[in-house]
Amino acid sequence: MANGKVFTVLYAAEGGGGAGGLTPILMIALLFGVMYFMMIRPQQKRRKEAEAMQSALGLGDEVVTIGGLYGTVTSVDDDTVLLEVAPGVETRYARPAIARVVSRADRSESAEQVVEDVDVKE
Repeated sequence: MANGKVFTVLYAAEGGGGAGGLTPILMIALLFGVMYFMMIRPQQKRRKEAEAMQSALGLGDEVVTIGGLYGTVTSVDDDTVLLEVAPGVETRYARPAIARVVSRADRSESAEQVVEDVDVKE
């Protein structure tokens, strides 16, 4: 009689989970979903914001590099930025090396200055 009960318990354990093969797949999908919304998506958003900030750099902006150096933008190229870190001391950095903009220069004054420079050269 004891063997009959053991057989019944084992038989119930084997056939009881019809959706047992689907559960691990759902758990893996849920794990990837959580990883996407908690890690990958915010990182993409920060990267896009950093690229937008670096592409909007202009003359006179005060910036901080990833190394912690403060400077004022004096020239902007496609790939590099020239910073004045002290009076008469300029250093060249790659655009991705700019961590954040401390203060933006007034663009209307810069535009007027460029127009005046063009008039003087002509």
